[in-house]
Amino acid sequence: METGRSRLSWIAAKQPSPFQTAALVCSVAALSYLAAKLGFALMVRPEAAWPLWPGCAILVSVLLLVSRRLWPLLIAAALAAFVVYDLQAGLPIRSIVHLILADIVEVLTAALFLTYSFAGVPRLNSVRALAKYSFFAVILAPFTVALVGTFAFPGNYQTRWKISFLSEALAFLTLAPAILGWVSDGPALARKSRAFYLEATALLASLVLLGYFIFEISGKGIPPALLYSLVPLLLWAALRFGTLGVSTSVTVVAFLSIWGAVHGRGPFAEPQPINRVLSLQLFLLATATPFMVLAALVEERKRDREALLESERRLRLAVRGGRIYVFEWDVATDVIVRSGECARIFNWMHDPTRDTGRQFAARVHPDDRESYVAAETGLSVANPTYQISFRMLRPDGSVIWLEDTGHASFDDQGRLLRTIGMVADVTQRKLTEEALSSVSRRLIAAQEQERTRIARELHDDLSQRMALLQIGVEQLARDTTELAPQTRRQLRNIAKTSTEISSSIHNLSHQLHPYKLDSLGLVASLGGFCHEFSLQHNLQVQFIHRDIPGHIPKDVALCLFRIAQEALRNVVKHSGSTQATVELSGHGDRIDLCISDPGAGFTPRYARPEVGLGLISMRERVRLVKGHLSVESEPSHGTRILVRVPLSASGTANPIDEQARKASA
Repeated sequence: METGRSRLSWIAAKQPSPFQTAALVCSVAALSYLAAKLGFALMVRPEAAWPLWPGCAILVSVLLLVSRRLWPLLIAAALAAFVVYDLQAGLPIRSIVHLILADIVEVLTAALFLTYSFAGVPRLNSVRALAKYSFFAVILAPFTVALVGTFAFPGNYQTRWKISFLSEALAFLTLAPAILGWVSDGPALARKSRAFYLEATALLASLVLLGYFIFEISGKGIPPALLYSLVPLLLWAALRFGTLGVSTSVTVVAFLSIWGAVHGRGPFAEPQPINRVLSLQLFLLATATPFMVLAALVEERKRDREALLESERRLRLAVRGGRIYVFEWDVATDVIVRSGECARIFNWMHDPTRDTGRQFAARVHPDDRESYVAAETGLSVANPTYQISFRMLRPDGSVIWLEDTGHASFDDQGRLLRTIGMVADVTQRKLTEEALSSVSRRLIAAQEQERTRIARELHDDLSQRMALLQIGVEQLARDTTELAPQTRRQLRNIAKTSTEISSSIHNLSHQLHPYKLDSLGLVASLGGFCHEFSLQHNLQVQFIHRDIPGHIPKDVALCLFRIAQEALRNVVKHSGSTQATVELSGHGDRIDLCISDPGAGFTPRYARPEVGLGLISMRERVRLVKGHLSVESEPSHGTRILVRVPLSASGTANPIDEQARKASA
């Protein structure tokens, strides 16, 4: 996470009352006044150079913690406090105007960019977050304030610009992260152990004592190497306390070193005040930057490690809750090591958590052994993952279904080193799928039987009666000479209507059950249907066939015919196209059917319910003949339905071994 909210930032979460708003405004005004007073106390005279200006960094930290509706009031209160102290300090009105304008630009730049960039309170617990924060707060905002604020005082512009830029950058790099960290992490810090507080106190005390000795007591003749004694303490802060620890520690070092330099003590007590300030600023910047980056790296790694541990805990819970185990196969030794959950799955006599790949493959069902070995040995650097379902033989003779998902690791030469993965007992799922498949198979069979019965009734009974009615009406019209001309015309109309009804009944009978499919075969029946469908609807259907085998099983032929029927109906209802193509092709032991149209198309995932039901029916029919159906479509680019059915597997049932039912009992 790069952003966070604290319980202390209650104003950002709800609309404060007038009393709370007034209290907050007064607090910000008082804090800004003290910050200005502190800044002047750290000023190097007589050049009026600030090594570090805390006012704007503190104000931006407050703005990031509150609602944006309060920003105008808080900014006005803080700037008013700055002006009051500047007047008390005797600054000219011209200098005050330049400083206030510069502060407004800097505060708004930093606050707005950080708010939009982090969508909340910045948390510098990753290198990416630190980089974003540094660009907007440590570089961009100080750059803008230096352009305007440098004109507030006389002197060399370039030198003044450097000092102004570095003073603001140091405050945003040290003071602002410390304030935001303490406020955001306050609730979490309150739950820390006593050892944590003792360690933090020891670090802070060591830093204060060592810093006081270096920057206050040692005098001007201090060797520069003594500054390196701060490195172990800053490493301690980065590794144990993260960015909060580093920002707090560097803030302490900054105030101690600046205080010593202002009073002419420590290693930065140079004769020239301007050089003294620049040297001190560069030292603090070079000290803070690497340790802030190190702290961000440490926190990022710690967060990734916690996420990994949480993922492992969830995996363990999932493994314990289901019939799942994890494994690792070492290719060099051929040893497979598994988690303990495999004991209740395999029911082996010996320890099931450890054996060899060869022993495990020997227990795979003979019908699935070849595909299992092919999946294990067919891995490569380009394709390091696999997923396969297979049957496993238990010692008691029962059979279970396993689903194996693994990932392979390779060396620099592309040689397989090891495979890790997860295996789940999916016997119950396979049984459920088979039960559903059996129900679907029976429903479709019952539907076809009912269609055949209704078609036979229409063809053999109702169609014959309509033919007799048609003949009777025509005979009546010929034999009755004394009828009026109008009556004769009515009889002829009735005869014509009878003929049309008889033809419609005949077509309906053939739609319910394609008798041509049994007598003429799939090619002739499908070609005739496409021709009739073209005549009945405003759709030009092109039928193409090639390399069709002489014998096609009845279940496959009926499946492909029904899918073509459903697909062409969908073209008429939803496509809006005036043409479609039905292509039937044979490929050795496989037959393909492709129905395509250049119409409106659709997104299969968001298909309308009526289209979705048609696709569901198609998929179920194809699944029952062990085939595969794919739908390729996108809006305004037409639709293509491709069906592939193996001829060798058709007509055979695919029940799970009866012993698998015993294993799941």
